[in-house]
Amino acid sequence: MAPRTALAPAKVNLFLHVGPVDDGGFHPLASLAAFADVGDSVRVERSDRLSLTVEGPFAAALEDGADNLILRALRALGEVAGVGDPPVSVHLDKRLPIAAGLGGGSSDAGAALKLVRDLLGLDLDDAALAAMAGRLGSDGPLCLFARAAWAEGRGDVLTPEPRLPPLPALLVNPRVPSLTGDVYRAYDAGPAATADRPAEPRDWSPSTVIDWLTAQRNDLELPAVARAPAVGEVLAMLSGLPGARLTRMSGSGATVFALFDTADDTNRAARLVQGARPEWWVRSTTLS
Repeated sequence: MAPRTALAPAKVNLFLHVGPVDDGGFHPLASLAAFADVGDSVRVERSDRLSLTVEGPFAAALEDGADNLILRALRALGEVAGVGDPPVSVHLDKRLPIAAGLGGGSSDAGAALKLVRDLLGLDLDDAALAAMAGRLGSDGPLCLFARAAWAEGRGDVLTPEPRLPPLPALLVNPRVPSLTGDVYRAYDAGPAATADRPAEPRDWSPSTVIDWLTAQRNDLELPAVARAPAVGEVLAMLSGLPGARLTRMSGSGATVFALFDTADDTNRAARLVQGARPEWWVRSTTLS
């Protein structure tokens, strides 16, 4: 049987409103998330045992492979399906930065779950896979479906948003990790915001959506900048780019995105940033 391959796309929080920590140690949130047309690549094929190999520009930055989210997800899949560890080999081409606010590990795990289910012909629907993905982290179900959606609760209450238009965007990461736990602890040390879901934009044209997004916020942005000043450098540079309509950090950082009216504007901006800071990770994309 031929190997199966899928893109594990980058997730971008277009806004992220975060409430105070609850008694269970979780933060309620409200977000509208979109997915990029760039990401990691996951390939699976039948084998005599479960295994994972990793290559790519960010392979060395991954934690111990034995605890990789892909392997954790597939062991859970095998347990639920009653097949033990799935007899597959997985190859990950790690193209997204680590600890970047892009949901990379969750997206990798989601892609692997769907590929292995289909490769082995397991009788499990997407809802069953989402339950497994949710055990890996709050981004798990969102990244499993990998389509634009409102995320509420602990990130597990999802409402698909098919009206979100394609948005030309620039993604920039200063190659400095932003650890989610550290950022949330910094957030907890300051005044808490509210996990409010804003009223929808008056229409879903790209320009109106961008204008509407400017009235929203990422409540983790200031704590992340305090922990990693390089995030502030990226925000400042992208805010000054010609044609940049909105600049904001995604998730708990350290990736920053800028929205533009056209792909040509985005590509020009990418060249400017790459020329000024060649050590940064820079990608033009479309969010949808």
